[in-house]
Amino acid sequence: SQSEQQILSSQLECVQTIKDGVLEEAKCTESDRVTLFPQQGSRAETQTQSALKLLQVETETLYNKGDSEDLYVTNILYEREVTKREVTGAQVTELVWKLCLAHSASYETADLFMALVFELRHLSLEALRALWQRSSFKCRDNWQPLIDALPSCATEACVVLMKDLIASGEVEEDKVEYFFWSFTFIPNPSSGMIESLAPLLKSPRASQSCFLGVSALVHRFCSAHSSCDIVPAVQSVMRTLGKFLEGNCTVQDSDHLSKMQLVLKAIGNAGLAAAPLAPALSSCAALRSHPMEIRLAAVQAFRRIPCSVRVSDGFLALPQIWD
Repeated sequence: SQSEQQILSSQLECVQTIKDGVLEEAKCTESDRVTLFPQQGSRAETQTQSALKLLQVETETLYNKGDSEDLYVTNILYEREVTKREVTGAQVTELVWKLCLAHSASYETADLFMALVFELRHLSLEALRALWQRSSFKCRDNWQPLIDALPSCATEACVVLMKDLIASGEVEEDKVEYFFWSFTFIPNPSSGMIESLAPLLKSPRASQSCFLGVSALVHRFCSAHSSCDIVPAVQSVMRTLGKFLEGNCTVQDSDHLSKMQLVLKAIGNAGLAAAPLAPALSSCAALRSHPMEIRLAAVQAFRRIPCSVRVSDGFLALPQIWD
């Protein structure tokens, strides 16, 4: 049938000349035929000719050994360039204003936000506090660029400012949770960060994310510092958590039960720093009068404590108490 007739037909012919394994010349002719109206015999044809010819062969490749001085073998992980330049609060304030004026879904906004994060890393605590006084305003849709950028800053000054904002109640509850969860991803926490956050654990309003975020920060710090148990900031956090274990984890009601489970999970998060609490954990797990949830949580809190501490504390004898 006419519907099955070929509308487009193409043909390509090439002639190549090769000498001593090297392509010297290539000539190609491409023909295309388009049939528009088969019944009327109407069609269009095009013909394209191309030619490639070898002009020169370099027998030697010049190599400058000096070019290799800047080359080195490395992995494919991103390397952040460290710059030592002065950043002023006025410059960062201007960035925040530009973010407010930029379209929310644009490449410009993404670039400005990343620039804001990196600029914050150059500011001292005093400069950050002054910046907050000038730039804590909300843009359209109640967006606060500075609030969203602070958790990605990951410097001690930014963490202290976030703690101040949490303690003063200047940020909304969902942003407070966002702050705490971001502490888990700080790559190189300092003792100063832990010292500033430790008092928040004593607050009656301390949330689950507060306990887990701060204890995870302690774990990451201790993973990089072998003698973290003698650092005053770490000791302060562990003393606060240890006070909850006084009375062998006895609980009075369901709310107290939930809080105790949270504390035990935070102790397990802390890892190496929790070693001094091993005897208290063993006592919490050994008492048959405790709810099963508490006893199991106490056992799970040993998950990051070194095996040597578990053995010396008699942790291996705990299976006998379940009989």
